[in-house]
Amino acid sequence: MRKTRVTSKPALAFASICIAANFCFAQESKPIESPTPAPTSEAKPTQSPTAGDKSIVYFYRTKQYAGSALEPSVYCDDKELARMDNGRYFGVTLEPGKHTCRMGDKQTGFEIDMKAGEEYYARITLEAGFWKGHGRLTLMQKEQGAFEIKKVKLLGADKVKDRSLVTIFQGSEKKP
Repeated sequence: MRKTRVTSKPALAFASICIAANFCFAQESKPIESPTPAPTSEAKPTQSPTAGDKSIVYFYRTKQYAGSALEPSVYCDDKELARMDNGRYFGVTLEPGKHTCRMGDKQTGFEIDMKAGEEYYARITLEAGFWKGHGRLTLMQKEQGAFEIKKVKLLGADKVKDRSLVTIFQGSEKKP
């Protein structure tokens, strides 16, 4: 004996309407109010921390497994600023004008003519070498640097070498 399933046409119509209504409501775009973010111990550069007469450069290194134990030195105007740790960033406050930033091996870097009140972003990546890796320093577009720096943490105070120039690091009073 074969069993057949009997359903009424009104029940099918009602189910179809319910499914269609759910689909329509799911597609409707409504502005979502974001809750206020919970305070964190890490500060991220969201607005210009400069007073208008100074410029700031954010040096950052995205977190990567390859070369994670290496900590290349970052220099600006031949002064060692910090040892760059994996997945970290720090900020350097400088006078407007021309500055030269480079890595410790003097192979990569850039010259920049900084404007008062402006923010700049420099990404540090590691390249494999024959005996050891070395850092590569690249000046980034402001939009890209501001986006990428949100994924890293402040550099530890123990890695900072020149606290007169490095003003933004973990535990510093001045935060962006």
